[in-house]
Amino acid sequence: MGRLQVLLLVGFPGLALLAARHLKPVAVVGPVVVCYAVGILLGNVPGLAPPERLSLSVSEAAVPLAIPLLLFTTDVPRWLRLARPTLLSFVLACLSAMVSSAVVGLACADRSDEWWKMSGMLVGVYTGGTANMNAIGLALRVREETLILLNTADIVVGAVYLLFLVTVAQRLALLFLPRFPNPTVWDEAEGETARNAPVLTWSRTRGMALAFLLAALIVGVSVGGSHLVLGGLEPPVVLLLITSLSLAASFLPAVRGLPGSYAMGDYALLVFCVAVGTLADASRLRETGLFVFAFCAGVVVLSVGLHFALAALFRIDADTALITSTATIFGPPFIGPVARALRNRELMVSGLTTGIMGYAVGTYLGLAVAWLLRP
Repeated sequence: MGRLQVLLLVGFPGLALLAARHLKPVAVVGPVVVCYAVGILLGNVPGLAPPERLSLSVSEAAVPLAIPLLLFTTDVPRWLRLARPTLLSFVLACLSAMVSSAVVGLACADRSDEWWKMSGMLVGVYTGGTANMNAIGLALRVREETLILLNTADIVVGAVYLLFLVTVAQRLALLFLPRFPNPTVWDEAEGETARNAPVLTWSRTRGMALAFLLAALIVGVSVGGSHLVLGGLEPPVVLLLITSLSLAASFLPAVRGLPGSYAMGDYALLVFCVAVGTLADASRLRETGLFVFAFCAGVVVLSVGLHFALAALFRIDADTALITSTATIFGPPFIGPVARALRNRELMVSGLTTGIMGYAVGTYLGLAVAWLLRP
């Protein structure tokens, strides 16, 4: 059964891409949504749901390989022209998370003696990531029960918001935010569209093999560097190294022109979507305390709403607002799937950069809010 589950996780994206080429409904919703939806279905069907450890292993392997394969073709000078609105949107997203966590915390102060700690932890996770939230919880000596419930609520609420991001978010955001200026459409990357992908030739096969080996080498060097310098595996550091080395490699014309690199990175992202979808276990909603779930959902809804209101005020385009929202609420691993759903490949570097910045500042911002709210 284990082999069948691995085959489903790794092989289904191929079927999704094939369906997108021949079936119009699948092409309209996009392979990302299809893979994510099938992952959720698999995760909630008894007998088919893969073990959580297997899904985590597949998702954690797919993202580090996808990042260099996608970034090898990056036009860095063009991205630098987008840096200012991206940074502004990131700051607004962090500010929104801080204000929202404080407001919801104050509104619920009579429901829990750890409300101020929960507010600080949610600032950490919605500006950085799960590691920031848990670090804040340890620093504030939160009860283990609260820590577990808040992590579970974050997973459930996050799954709902991710589904929103990869489906209708862009269309809704464009109702009140400007359109991204002259995007490099995802389906046009390297001239490799899902509908007109060239057949495998010797040069293309060789290019894909070289791209994969270079990506694997970058991942290995990054993991080794983390162990060498910090004495262990630190995901934020590894992702920072992978992103930096991949962007450095993109300056080499020989690397930037490797055929098939983007297609492989795209496939790895779809594998990630299926794997992470299986983690959205509906039974977790029943296990989560209603108060903790409402607390977490209230922070996300208010934070996202405030962020987009500020983005409209400062005339930030819809795609930039969406990718920085993804970077702060989910972190770098989810940038690829959302950028693909938005059909804008230029968002990759912006999202990864701000996601890593969120890891760096999340703990500080969360502790600051908790200490300011402390009774």
